[in-house]
Amino acid sequence: MRIAKYDLPVRIDAPGAVARQMTDFGDASGYGKISGEFFSLGSGTDISPLLRGLEGDLCHSPHWGYLLQGELTVTYADGTQEVVTRGDLFYWPPGHTVRVGEDAEIILFSPQKEHCEVIDHMRAKMAG
Repeated sequence: MRIAKYDLPVRIDAPGAVARQMTDFGDASGYGKISGEFFSLGSGTDISPLLRGLEGDLCHSPHWGYLLQGELTVTYADGTQEVVTRGDLFYWPPGHTVRVGEDAEIILFSPQKEHCEVIDHMRAKMAG
């Protein structure tokens, strides 16, 4: 699920202060500690090959984040795709992969245990 900044509902609009909030933006039930992450990904990067061997060959960690720059295409387990562009706030549920359309800078918040498992798996694939 993605939403552009200006599509977020305004909850406070006062001189010098605007607060936008999207409620029910994913579910963190059952997860422990989270990690804050910053990713820099080059155009053309496709993480799908690095996810092979994980359940469904997909990332099993949910993520909440913000795309600072670039463009990403997220593909979900059911085959649907979503394009995330600069300035979008997003939630990716478990069961996804990512392809980079334009050089991207991403801030993610992810359940620590689950995403460390995915990153460790990817690192092992890269080590060959």
